[in-house]
Amino acid sequence: MADEVRAGGRGAGARRDVVGGSVEVRGGWAGLLAVVPVLLLVGGVVLDVFGPVPYAGLPLLSASPLAACMVLAFRGAVITAAVACVLTVCVDVLVNRPLTALVVDLLDVAVISVIALWLKWVVQRQGQRFAAVRAVAEVAQRAVLPLPPARVGAVSVATRYECADAEALVGGDFYAVRSTPFGVRALIGDVRGKGLPAVSTMAVATSAFREAAEQAATLRELAEYMERALVRFAADVGDQPDALERFATAVLVEVSEEEGRVRLHHRGHPPPYLIRGGRVMSLEPSVPGLPLGLGMPEGVGVSGSDTFPFHQGDCLLLVTDGVTEARDRHGAYYEPCTRLAGRDLRTASEVVDTLVADVTGWTGGRRHDDMAILALALAPVR
Repeated sequence: MADEVRAGGRGAGARRDVVGGSVEVRGGWAGLLAVVPVLLLVGGVVLDVFGPVPYAGLPLLSASPLAACMVLAFRGAVITAAVACVLTVCVDVLVNRPLTALVVDLLDVAVISVIALWLKWVVQRQGQRFAAVRAVAEVAQRAVLPLPPARVGAVSVATRYECADAEALVGGDFYAVRSTPFGVRALIGDVRGKGLPAVSTMAVATSAFREAAEQAATLRELAEYMERALVRFAADVGDQPDALERFATAVLVEVSEEEGRVRLHHRGHPPPYLIRGGRVMSLEPSVPGLPLGLGMPEGVGVSGSDTFPFHQGDCLLLVTDGVTEARDRHGAYYEPCTRLAGRDLRTASEVVDTLVADVTGWTGGRRHDDMAILALALAPVR
């Protein structure tokens, strides 16, 4: 069952990694781009020697270090700049240009090379700092959003977290699963905003859930405990500009195998989906609730809990709006009820994997929001 928990990726699309502060492009174009500086060097020499007018190839020789700084590592860019300077001198000697012309040509290529290398060094230093910040942010997020176990009580669990931007690993989506005396309780939600402020708000929400999940008699009481925790946190950071925006949408879940039911408490979040025998049903709330952390007066905007049958073979699919608001090239929204209907999904992990692949295909690999997915099943989905 361990393979049912899948870690999230960085988003779909071309793979781009920050390595030592520079951008490393992986794919079929990488080899072609590396040849561009060489082509510029060769073209510059040929035009300078055989061109119809003097100095026809000098712009290409000057451009080769710039191109090298864009597509090669720093060492490769330095070598290209040195070769461009040497070739400039050799060509001027070969065509018997005056010494003053040789010096001017060499200075042109050398100055452009120095500027290009300096810019590359600056960008590389910034890239290294950015990579360090990303690493710290990822550790912080994983600390507050650990992967749940593959099985909690009688419920098998599968998750996935994918950021919309490959360069931004930190988002505001979150989930958690706990075994409690009341059954298996789970949570999925989405914090307003992104970055480290979203991580801190997410940490408060998930910590409050884990602390109160085993004591709160009802999901409403559990949600109220989380509400108070988020309101206190907003008050603690009240001097920060985004303090009033630190709220979160959420759905709280309670699964009872003995009673054969699942209870849901909605707080402004997209409703879950029940997958049963190839059918996919949206479990809409009878009374929608407001997000957590808004600080509304007690009882205002608070929904009740809805109960649905949940038996062996059923799977509960919980998502964030990165799924429900995913759009294709025509602007049509993704609809899990129709896209997943009729599929042979046997495990919770199959549900998650199929959904991620289908959303990626629907959007063409382009997403505008983070995507968190949590699937709960009592047994393999048939």
